[in-house]
Amino acid sequence: MNKISIIIPVLNEEKDIGKLLVHLNENSLKSNISSIILVDGGSQDNTCALINHMQTIYTNIELLHSEKGRAKQMNLGAKKATGNILYFLHADSFPPQQFDELIISEVKKGNQAGCFRMQFDNNHWWLRLASWLTQFSWRACRGGDQSQFITRNIFDDIGGYDENFIIYEDNILINELFERKQFVVINKKIRTSARLYKKHGIWKLQYHFWTIYVKKWFGASAEELLAYYKKHIC
Repeated sequence: MNKISIIIPVLNEEKDIGKLLVHLNENSLKSNISSIILVDGGSQDNTCALINHMQTIYTNIELLHSEKGRAKQMNLGAKKATGNILYFLHADSFPPQQFDELIISEVKKGNQAGCFRMQFDNNHWWLRLASWLTQFSWRACRGGDQSQFITRNIFDDIGGYDENFIIYEDNILINELFERKQFVVINKKIRTSARLYKKHGIWKLQYHFWTIYVKKWFGASAEELLAYYKKHIC
């Protein structure tokens, strides 16, 4: 029987984490979800306190603690997961209704990995266009905000997330999946926050994201990508 382990890396996510945990439980079947594993990277706000409170309401929630770094956090969550399907989700992204059934349906078809279409919580025309493009199976349109389901077998075969990458770790895994021709886009929308675009400005942030993508395309190292990210975004 297929079971999904949801893995969410968190760091100072007190604004959304409670709402997300309610959303996940209200929009899935308990029989399909092995556990919801939150891996904290050292939050300084009320994130962990809120998760502890939610554990008194939902018995399927687990809280782990890790070194900071999404790749490390997600790998730890995967190590502790018991489901045969791993579902990696950002703390500010809300998957569609019956996301569990949609994922399991794809796995039953033989699709071992994939994501949902994306919709930003912002109506700017560029973000609407960027969201619309995520329906296509183009590697350039992929990213962690769209979430990532992957069977345990292929995740272990790849070796998990590359912990050398502090940023861009989602895309490194996605590249491995495209090389194996194991990626499908589910035609339902996950709603994600445009908070970074609001903070930095849409065009400025998009330029920096494109630059990071191009730098990696031309062989930039994990250290070079991180240095650029720290200088211009973080």
